[in-house]
Amino acid sequence: MANSEERLQSILATLEQCRLALVKEARPETAKLVSLAVLDLRIDLSKVPDSDLKALCDAMTPPEQGPAGRSNDPNSPRGPRKRAVLKLV
Repeated sequence: MANSEERLQSILATLEQCRLALVKEARPETAKLVSLAVLDLRIDLSKVPDSDLKALCDAMTPPEQGPAGRSNDPNSPRGPRKRAVLKLV
């Protein structure tokens, strides 16, 4: 397992170098795509549970406006919006 993690760390370092090179070459869209791959590897390496990632996304996403938006009403079809609880890794 340690060997696998070392390999992923090496790949991560290579992706970071590629991302920096793409930024220097004024390829921001491609650099963003590589950033997603970097993020995915970092998540795997840090073993952040999916539930924590969902909570983070929910906390960062602004609530929808209007009648179709999320409600704090427990009788709402979407249910109440819960406050995200995040753990530091």
